[in-house]
Amino acid sequence: MNESPSPNPTSPPSFPSATASAISPVPEGQLDQSFVDAGELIGKIRDQVRRVFHGQDEVIEQVLASFLAGGHVLLEGKPGLGKTHLVLALARTFGGDFSRIQFTPDLMPSDVTGHSLFDMASQTFRLRKGPVFANLLLADEINRAPAKTQSALLEVMQEQQVTIDGDSLALPPPFMALATQNPIEHEGTYPLPEAQLDRFIMKIIIDYPGLNEERDVVLRAASGAGGRGIDPRSVDVVCDPAAMIQAQEICAAVRAVDEVVDYAVRLVRATREARGIALGAGTRGAISLVRVGKAYALMAGRNFITPDDVKRAVAPVLRHRVALAPELAISGHHIDEILASVVQTVEAPRR
Repeated sequence: MNESPSPNPTSPPSFPSATASAISPVPEGQLDQSFVDAGELIGKIRDQVRRVFHGQDEVIEQVLASFLAGGHVLLEGKPGLGKTHLVLALARTFGGDFSRIQFTPDLMPSDVTGHSLFDMASQTFRLRKGPVFANLLLADEINRAPAKTQSALLEVMQEQQVTIDGDSLALPPPFMALATQNPIEHEGTYPLPEAQLDRFIMKIIIDYPGLNEERDVVLRAASGAGGRGIDPRSVDVVCDPAAMIQAQEICAAVRAVDEVVDYAVRLVRATREARGIALGAGTRGAISLVRVGKAYALMAGRNFITPDDVKRAVAPVLRHRVALAPELAISGHHIDEILASVVQTVEAPRR
């Protein structure tokens, strides 16, 4: 999405000086005000996204928490629920570049990352960058592409760089990949490898909105020509990419005491021993619980995480990292139910 900011965007919070290439640590004396400014910034972004993505407040919170934590998101939902609108609106709020890839069975890895072309006029090779060179990347229906193409995203998601013909090219920060998969269409799909699933900090379920919210969406969308009454480009630009990078740095500085970190680790270890779970979560699951917990704390106006922040993150952070036992999967149990029972068995710290 290459759009110039609106002429009079809302003034961003006065973060310490930051650039996209190098972020200096937040001075200790400025931490308190920085936390306040970052929380206010995220609140402004949340309000803008709500203007075009109705009835899905928890989804917006989870996507923003993932972005603050510097992670990537796997979105699962039925068609027509506004997933593209969500990503477009988020990119617009900080003036970021948006790119979309429609994954198909014939998609090649070079279609994702880019490739070199020989320029006959100059007799040299010219680099053509792929759609991954953006701030927000929407990988639509990622499980429709074969494993070789899916794996092209592994380096991008983990290292935030692309290797083309032996040259490593860094992606412009901030970078976040949001991949969608359709839960009701399984023909012609390829399951995501466990290594790639683990790269997503959250798996977010988008369900139907409530009656009033859905009616509002229909009325607003039908009010515009061609059914475009809800336009993600109508949201205001509230900051620039450098401010978002600084917010991520401040999020990482949120305090996590040993007791809460221990609680996150015990929750993950409990999934490996729980009845009904055939495959438990790995260490990256515990790391992600703490990272997302910090984001939730910052969004709540705190500079420290609590056990409740970790509990809130359990379902979206772990649901794609564990596997149900076959007998429970066949009987119709849902992984979120089992994770909820795991949370009840692990005692939370009281301090």
